[in-house]
Amino acid sequence: MSTTGYLLDMDGVIYRENQLIPGAAALVEAFTETGTPFLFVTNNSALTPNDLVVKLDHLGISGLNPKHFYTSALNTADFLQETHSNCTVYTIGDAGLMAALNDKHLANDSIGADYVVVGEGQVAAERILKGHELIEKGARLVATNPDNWCPVSATATRPGAGALAAFLEASTGCRAYYLGKPNPYMFIKARQHLGVSVDQVVMIGDTMETDIRGSIEVGMQAYLVLTGSTELDDLADYVYQPTRVMNSIADLVEEIRTGKPGDRLNSPAFDKVKSLTGKTKLGAKHQTDIIGSHRIRPRPAMTK
Repeated sequence: MSTTGYLLDMDGVIYRENQLIPGAAALVEAFTETGTPFLFVTNNSALTPNDLVVKLDHLGISGLNPKHFYTSALNTADFLQETHSNCTVYTIGDAGLMAALNDKHLANDSIGADYVVVGEGQVAAERILKGHELIEKGARLVATNPDNWCPVSATATRPGAGALAAFLEASTGCRAYYLGKPNPYMFIKARQHLGVSVDQVVMIGDTMETDIRGSIEVGMQAYLVLTGSTELDDLADYVYQPTRVMNSIADLVEEIRTGKPGDRLNSPAFDKVKSLTGKTKLGAKHQTDIIGSHRIRPRPAMTK
């Protein structure tokens, strides 16, 4: 029997605002005890895998190593090394991006770079201006991910790689190529790192536009957790749907420990809905029919 492997988003799945989500440490422990392959997959390009090891250790998950992490910076470096191995790059981003490109021996070039590569982080205005100049000279624009903003706290955000890339798109007229989630290349490379066939991979995430969409489009199972950016009512707005919906990753711990997989229709997040409606919706195409079948959407304004 094939072994199921797990790809996990981080912010909103494992932690929020530097606070570990209950069940996260127990799930990683269950993965380790049972020999279940797992890999953290994040669009955050600012931190290196070593940084993430330290971060999770501080939060309460120890025993990890850099091989347990695959970031959009690493994904971008893989893409450029595979498609244009002798290219030069000019980076706009933090240490995680620079380290990933350097590890693939992609030389930094502030005079005639082949690519301007944009990530998120503390970026000086001078670097953005230099990126604009290089693009005007013919450099192509690549972004580590399409996220327009990154969470800082429950009430604050900061510009993401997508926002910085959009600025350069507007100023130069050059369209960016966006790596990271939901680009299929991110999921393909992450699966390769995990070493499990695509039909035995589960992606666990909190964002429909990136985690769920990308995994569904490459044929992976997709588990949505409700501890991040998506609420249960939001699911009715999407054509594509997660394989399962869970309140949090804590719902998966016992399943990993016992080795008894749950039914596709057995989503813990729907238990309350089923108890209220008295219906299990067995045979329905999507569990979210329970939520969205009678949802009334407001009529848009006739004029702007």
